[in-house]
Amino acid sequence: MDAFLASWNAAKKKQAIINLLEEHGIVLEALAEEVGKDYGDFDLICHIAYDQPPLTRKERANSVRKLNYFSKYGKQARAVLDALLDKYADGDISSIESPKVLKLKPFSDIGTPMEIINQIFGGKSKYESTIEELERELFNLERVT
Repeated sequence: MDAFLASWNAAKKKQAIINLLEEHGIVLEALAEEVGKDYGDFDLICHIAYDQPPLTRKERANSVRKLNYFSKYGKQARAVLDALLDKYADGDISSIESPKVLKLKPFSDIGTPMEIINQIFGGKSKYESTIEELERELFNLERVT
């Protein structure tokens, strides 16, 4: 379990881990059919492989909101992060890992992807590190479970 958590948290794009599992014949979509479609890939893996109780994507997103995680950010950054949590709750982790999500509503109401990344978050590296931090909070087993 510790090795999986380290790999999951270290991966810049979680899709790389999902692709690796599929190469070994583990199709998470099939697991979602059996366990439930409201669970994200992380919870499916932890539940099936490590017998951890799964949480829905919505439960994970709400647990991050309860932390007052956004308080260190400005109003616009908080709005972006909150919307990213909504996207995660409705989709999967890849929905927040790609900057392409910033082209969609409600982000397009805030600004263009470049404006959001550069003006609100202070550049690409700061935006990416903010997303990584958000993911660490989403997948913090000690706090959420």
